[in-house]
Amino acid sequence: MTAVDTKAMARAERADLADFLATLTTEEWDAPTLCSQWRVRDVVAHMFSYEDLSMLGLVRRMAKGAGKANAAGVAELRDRSPDELLALVRDHLDPRGLTARFGGRIALADGTIHHQDIRRPLGRPRAIPAERLRVVLDFAKTAPTIKAKSRIAGLTLHATDLDWQTGDGPLVEGSGESLLMALAGRSGVTSELSGPGVATLAGRITT
Repeated sequence: MTAVDTKAMARAERADLADFLATLTTEEWDAPTLCSQWRVRDVVAHMFSYEDLSMLGLVRRMAKGAGKANAAGVAELRDRSPDELLALVRDHLDPRGLTARFGGRIALADGTIHHQDIRRPLGRPRAIPAERLRVVLDFAKTAPTIKAKSRIAGLTLHATDLDWQTGDGPLVEGSGESLLMALAGRSGVTSELSGPGVATLAGRITT
C-alpha cells in the first residue's frame, strides 16, 4: 500500500485556498463566514497566525485559553490588506510549527474546514479531493481542537459520495463535506444530512 503524504496534501490544500482567495473582491474579503463574528480576512489571519510562533510564543498564547489565543492571533494579522494576507498564505504553503504536527494533518484539517467556512457563505462550492477529505474526516473525528468526539458519540456517520464511515449507532449520512462541517460543529449543516441520528447530532451542535 502506498503511504499517504499528508504534508503534501496540506500544501495542496493551502495552494487551492490561495488560488481561491486571489479571485475575491475587496468586498468579499470583508464578507461574513461560518465562523461567528469572523470575516474572510479574519479566518485567513487565524489560519496562519500560529505558523511563525516560537515554542515560547506558542506556550504563552495557548496559556490564554483557546478562545483568547485565537483572538490574539487574529488581532495581529486582521488589518493587513488582502494582497498582504494572500502573500502570507503563499509564503506558508508548507506547514510549520504547530500546524505541521501529526504529519501536517493539523494544517490539512484546519485548512480544509476553514476553506469551506469561507466558500459556503459566498456561494462558491467546490469538490474537495476525495483522498484529502478521507484523511481530514479521520483526523477530525478525534482532533482535540475540533471537539467532534462528543458530537458524534453513539452515532454512525456514513459518507454517500466516498468510501468513509465511522461509529456505531443511529445512522447519519450525507456528503463527506457536509459530514465534515457537522463534525466541526457548524450550525445549519445538519439540514443536508439524513438518517435517524440527525436530530441527535443537530442537538449537539452549538456553534
